[in-house]
Amino acid sequence: MAKPVVIHFRADILKFGQQGEKTGWTYIEIPADQAQLLKPDNKKSFRVKGSLDAHPITQTSLLPMGEGDFILPLNAAMRRATGKRAGDSLQAILQEDPSEIGMPEDFAICLEADEQARRFFENLPKSHRNYWIKWIAGVKGAAARENRILRAVVALSKGFGFNEMFREERNQRG
Repeated sequence: MAKPVVIHFRADILKFGQQGEKTGWTYIEIPADQAQLLKPDNKKSFRVKGSLDAHPITQTSLLPMGEGDFILPLNAAMRRATGKRAGDSLQAILQEDPSEIGMPEDFAICLEADEQARRFFENLPKSHRNYWIKWIAGVKGAAARENRILRAVVALSKGFGFNEMFREERNQRG
């Protein structure tokens, strides 16, 4: 079995302005030549593991941006853990992460109870289903988890994707 390729690089943390569904996202860029070392001849999103500064990451997706370049979105937990924000730079160590993301049993049960939400969820691309799964699995505490599952099932039953749910909730708050 071949030893996995690991890339090391320094990256500036950037933030999208007006960019469709990516509006406001914080991210780092992975140039095409580096991404090709991880997964040759690939132009689709794929998961990586490694570290950002000293913060370990797993099952985190690199997203294609055209011309062979990719981005690694930095969620709030990553930014808190590294103490970094847009304008700062960090040390990235990445390799492909072939592990599968498991469906939380409680989320699966709730989706089974709402056929419309389940059908919409199952028709999403795998990477989009993984956004929901990771968001639900990433919370501590039973009450917070139940809240996220409820929000997810309601949004999915309305035909909302992950980012659309947050936009809708923001619009409702005014």
